Amino acid sequence: MITINSNLFYGDKVKLSIAREEDSEIMLKWGEDSEYLRNVDTEIAFPKTKEQLTTKGQKDLNEVYFRLRTIDEDHLIGFVAIHSIEWNNRAGLLAIGIGESSNRNKGYGSDALKLILRYAFHELNLDRVGLEVIEYNKGGIRSYEKVGFQQEGKKRSVVYRDGKRYDIIVMGVLRNEWEEIHKLN
Repeated sequence: MITINSNLFYGDKVKLSIAREEDSEIMLKWGEDSEYLRNVDTEIAFPKTKEQLTTKGQKDLNEVYFRLRTIDEDHLIGFVAIHSIEWNNRAGLLAIGIGESSNRNKGYGSDALKLILRYAFHELNLDRVGLEVIEYNKGGIRSYEKVGFQQEGKKRSVVYRDGKRYDIIVMGVLRNEWEEIHKLN
């Protein structure tokens, strides 16, 4: 089998990393950005405490959680996770966030998606990765489609923001589809 990169945790622009003690201070600032909070979750946009940020994903056997760092300067720029893993069904859900707006639209998200999907399919041995995205997150939808996700349906009128209702787009990618896109066997 051919791999995209010989290092499981490194892409072209970003690397998958464990949480570091200093990360929580940076992530607390992200919690002050309503655009970030409103794209990363459908819950009420509300900042997390330092304690909530430092315990994320550490003991959940049905989740793998990584911090995203730039390769060139080792700066924390976001997170990516496969959560709600159903091992018997070989399926999980994806979550990703790029914290500061200055780090968005630079290819970091696409690189991180390639990395986490390779990890999900070749390390965790999953057959399917799904996600849900709010319809107004056009950049996220484009990034997901670029790496192989397909729109599978929608949940109508789920999110209420600024006096308007929005659909949730349900997307998924299968291992064989992803391998075909990336010419893997």
